[in-house]
Amino acid sequence: MSVSSGTWNGPRPRPGNLREVAEKIEEATGLRVQIVGGKLVTSPTPRGKHAGVVWLLRRQIDGLLPESLAAFEVSSIAMPGDPDDYVTPGLIVLPREWMDDDEWLADPQDTALAVEVISQSEKSRGLRDKADWYAVARVPVLLVIDPRKATWILHTRPENGAYQDVLPGKFGEPVPLPEPLRGDVATGDFPVYG
Repeated sequence: MSVSSGTWNGPRPRPGNLREVAEKIEEATGLRVQIVGGKLVTSPTPRGKHAGVVWLLRRQIDGLLPESLAAFEVSSIAMPGDPDDYVTPGLIVLPREWMDDDEWLADPQDTALAVEVISQSEKSRGLRDKADWYAVARVPVLLVIDPRKATWILHTRPENGAYQDVLPGKFGEPVPLPEPLRGDVATGDFPVYG
C-alpha cells in the first residue's frame, strides 16, 4: 500500500516502530497488516470465499486435533530475533492454553500448523517471502491454499530457512496432515474465486 505524504499523518516506517505503523494503518484503513522480512504487507479483509475456505478447513481440523491443541483465527506469530516481524495466518494451531494467554503474538515454536489462504490480489513474490518467513521461524507445517487456482501446497520440515518437503495438490485432492494432526483434510468443497 502506498500512502502519499499529503494524506498520511501517522508515524513513518523505520526499524523499531513498524508495529506501531502497522496498527495505525489498520485503524485508518481497515486493511490487514503484517510485517514480513521488515516490510509492511497489507491486504484487504477476507472476502466471503476466503472466509469460507477458513471455515470449512477449521471444521475439519477441529476433528483431527489432540486435546492439547486448538485451532485459532485472528492470532499472530512473532518472528524470533526480530522485534518487528509478525504474520497473521488465516488459521493457526497452537496449544489450547493460548486462549488463556494475554500476549497477542504466539511463539512460532508453539505452532503446530499455520494456514495461509491466498487473497485474490496477492503477488507470487509475497507468497515466496511469506513461506520463507515461516521456514526461518521454524513453523513445522505450513499449508498454503490458493482459491485463485484451486490448489494447495503443504510445506513441512523447515531447515536452514527453507522447507525441505513441499507437496502440491489440487482442490479435490486430500491434504495429508502430519502428526500431531491425525488425518487428511478434504478440499473438494473449497470455493474458488470467480
